[in-house]
Amino acid sequence: MAGAFARMIALSNLDQGATVTSSNASLKHDISPAEWDARVNLAAAYRLTALFGWDDLVFTHISARVPGPEHHFLINPYGMMFDEITASSLVKIDLDGRKVSDSPYDINPAGFTIHSAIHQAREDALCVMHTHSVNGVAVSAQAAGLLPLSQQSLGVLASLGYHDYEGIALNEAEKPRLVSDLGKKTYLMLRNHGLLTVGTTAADAFVAMYFFEASCMIQVRAQSGGGKLTCIGQPILDGIKQQIAQVTRGISPGALVWPGLLRRLDRLNSGYAQ
Repeated sequence: MAGAFARMIALSNLDQGATVTSSNASLKHDISPAEWDARVNLAAAYRLTALFGWDDLVFTHISARVPGPEHHFLINPYGMMFDEITASSLVKIDLDGRKVSDSPYDINPAGFTIHSAIHQAREDALCVMHTHSVNGVAVSAQAAGLLPLSQQSLGVLASLGYHDYEGIALNEAEKPRLVSDLGKKTYLMLRNHGLLTVGTTAADAFVAMYFFEASCMIQVRAQSGGGKLTCIGQPILDGIKQQIAQVTRGISPGALVWPGLLRRLDRLNSGYAQ
């Protein structure tokens, strides 16, 4: 969301006066198969985020590293709604948020502040997903943070960090603190701000966000009931990673779920692979 309030959706700086539109020529035959695959999966993640209701107009980001030796990344064109994004419309940038290939679309450079910090520090963070979902922000504003109230929350709590709010993410000096608070974890709760997940694939980052968001939704609903809450004990939390590995048979949850999610997306909002 960084810089969004300053610029909102003023897109007057688009190259050659182009307007943001979901209609664009396919890049499939102009790039490597590996990059195209990364683009398709990232575009799918954007559209699924909209489908699940986690988008915040155009003011959050999912970024993915482009396969190859260069430190290049894909991010959403500024001003395009998440349910409009295609593989070809994604913008390729460097760690400083500068475009490294021709694109008619602008980006929000400040929006890459959080993502670039994590991509640079974590070689395994090939995809970084950040949301401002209502439930996520609600729990991020609670002093106790995420509570062990549900089975969904346990996997999150086993790999969760917290980062205090420092204003809209424009300050480069915030990056080391972001990196330190995430550490080697998969989940980061940005206090008073939202949720963040990392993954080796867009599928893993998305499915991690699903459980993060579900945990927050369950917590808000449980609290709204007004009754005394029952927390899950620490011994169960301590063994949850082994139990998850057993249930998933050692396969990442993203790999298990992603094919089905893509089939759902093909039925409800196809066109992302263009």
